[in-house]
Amino acid sequence: MGPTASGKTALAVALVERLPLEIISVDSALIYRGMDIGTAKPDQATLRIAPHRLIDIRDPSESYSAAAFREDALTEMAEITRAGRVPLLVGGTMLYFKALEEGLSDLPEADPGIRSRLEQELGRLGLEALHQRLSCLDPAAGRRIHANDPQRILRALEVIEISGKTLTELQQGGVGHTFPYSVLKLVRAPLERSLLHARIERRFREMLAQGFEREVSALMRRGDLSPAMPSMRAVGYRQMLSYLLGELSREEMIERGIIATRQLAKRQFTWLRSCRGCHWLDEEGDVIEQALGLISSRFKSFFSPT
Repeated sequence: MGPTASGKTALAVALVERLPLEIISVDSALIYRGMDIGTAKPDQATLRIAPHRLIDIRDPSESYSAAAFREDALTEMAEITRAGRVPLLVGGTMLYFKALEEGLSDLPEADPGIRSRLEQELGRLGLEALHQRLSCLDPAAGRRIHANDPQRILRALEVIEISGKTLTELQQGGVGHTFPYSVLKLVRAPLERSLLHARIERRFREMLAQGFEREVSALMRRGDLSPAMPSMRAVGYRQMLSYLLGELSREEMIERGIIATRQLAKRQFTWLRSCRGCHWLDEEGDVIEQALGLISSRFKSFFSPT
């Protein structure tokens, strides 16, 4: 686990080269086909060395939930373990990690009709109005869900319309879930926030040089994607879309894209600090050897690093 641009993929690939591991992506943006540059999706050379499961599994027009991720991840984990290997979950979507380990409340499945209408209301009324509506209907959820989080706001309102109950009520009455695996949590994150900020800016500018604008332009030309969709709300894509629609200048797009990515990293750090049982790797040392040592110590009977 780790914040964006922290080097998780590089470490994961190094571990796959040394141990009988298979990578499962834990990233809510990498699931989308055709969204490669702006998500920093591993290139084909990397994927040949270390294939990633749960990338390119959805079209950008489709939604994907933490519950769907949990189901998919458990299926992939079972397949990997049946083959005598070990799942290595890699990513920065912290809600997915939490859902996988702790389970989720039994919420109603998405209703495409209701979701489409709510997205239209979002475009017509604005996010603030929908957040205020949620705060009236479910005050606890209104306080818990950030006013700038359209995906969660729309989902909470959708749940209310489908079930007649609030998200808070359903979550409090949820049943328990079991997670049939022993877990070792490794965190890769620079201690110096300034170092991560510099990496984020460098990577964003590299994405632009690699053709990020062309990638988003191609997605826009499809004609079936809207700014309200979860895929188009992804960090970087949201800002690029605003630029291509004439709402931002190029410099504003770059600045806001970098700022939004730094804010994402801050939220990831906050979650990681509250996560119990994590082993934070020392970036000033050899992170590969540290990770191998922790894995070998925890799972002596299975791993024998070479």
